[in-house]
This record gives sequence, structure tokens and C-alpha cells, in this order.
Amino acid sequence: MRIGFRLVLAALPVGAVLLLPAAAEAWPLPDAGDPFTMTVDDVGCRSGRASVRLHNQTRQLVRFDLKADGVSMATGSIPARKTIVRQVPVDKGSRSEIEAYSVSEGHPDTLIDSSHVENDCPWGHHRHGGRLPYTGPPADLMGKLATAGGLVVMGGILWWYGSIWPRSSM
Repeated sequence: MRIGFRLVLAALPVGAVLLLPAAAEAWPLPDAGDPFTMTVDDVGCRSGRASVRLHNQTRQLVRFDLKADGVSMATGSIPARKTIVRQVPVDKGSRSEIEAYSVSEGHPDTLIDSSHVENDCPWGHHRHGGRLPYTGPPADLMGKLATAGGLVVMGGILWWYGSIWPRSSM
């Protein structure tokens, strides 16, 4: 394939999203009617907690209820056009569903957003300073060394056979 053809193939999905209105609506956007939005970060390995950001989109105070696996973790209010951050604990090796509800008087709690987080941090207390632990030489190096060794042995066999071949036919 030519490079130009590959670029055209790579640009097709982007062009479809930009040119087709139905495809553009498939992107997840916050509902304009929601009083606030929720953003969940990955679980911090040191703290074992996920940061949940709640951003008020309205010009008035909004009350919220934050739940993790159906258990209320935080309740309170968000000032107008402000963002608050709450920490939700997630046990090591487990998953949690975090849900944000809008609380208003006279109305049942309204689910605004939900997200799944997984605590896949390594077990144990030893840290490696941001580096992965040494697990041996890379596999591609071992493959290259094996190939080189095989070529040396094959070359030795061909050298030996080439040295005795003319004499063996007489």
C-alpha cells in the first residue's frame, strides 16, 4: 500500500465523526440539563483512593450525594460554578461503582453519572521508585543470541564438512 492510501484509511473514522451528525452525537457529552458533572480519576496506589471531581454547571448551590457500591461516601453542596474534590476509598484488587446523585427537596435523588474504578495497584509495600522490577533480559535479545549461536554452530559444521568433502570422494 502506498502511504497516501494508508493516511486516507486512517482519516476515515475522523472524517465520519466530523461530517456525520449522528456519529458526532455518539461522543459522550454531559447532559445539558444536569446540575453538575462528575469526573473520576484512577486510584492512587499510595492512598488507595480515587479522586472524584464534581463541577457545578449552574448559577446556584447544588446538593449532591456520592455513593460507592450503594454506600453513601459523601454528601454536601457545591457552590455555583465551582468544583469540589472528594476521595473515595477502593480496596486493593477490587472494583467499585461510583455514583453521583443530585439531591433536591421534594424530588427523589436523580442519578447524574456513574463510573467504575479498579484498584489494580501492585500488592505489597515495596516500591521501586517508578521503575519496573528487573525480570531478566528482554526476549528479543535472547532470540538474537540464540540465532547467532545457531549460525556459528552451522558455520562450523559447514567449514568442517567443506574441509573433508574433497578428500572423501577419492
